Amino acid sequence: MLQPVKPLMTKLGYQFRQAELLEQALTHRSCKGKHNERLEFLGDAVLGLIIAQMLFDQFPQTREGDLTRMRSALVKGVTLAEIAQELAIAQYLRLGPGELKSGG
Repeated sequence: MLQPVKPLMTKLGYQFRQAELLEQALTHRSCKGKHNERLEFLGDAVLGLIIAQMLFDQFPQTREGDLTRMRSALVKGVTLAEIAQELAIAQYLRLGPGELKSGG
């Protein structure tokens, strides 16, 4: 059963001014209508920037190549999947019938 996104906002510690953007971000392309692909593109870039800034500030003596490797480790799918699992994001995802049948 699909959960309302308000509890997810509480878990994230962020209240979206436009909750429909969060709903769209949680919508797989297998669903009809607006889905998350364009937001995923933008989100990947924003996440990369935030992580890069954090690493740049926290490790002022670290070389660019090392910072790049650190950023890659933090934004890789496995790391993000672990965070998503901790937040129980799966219960908020909107999947189309084909994806639901295949287990997402």
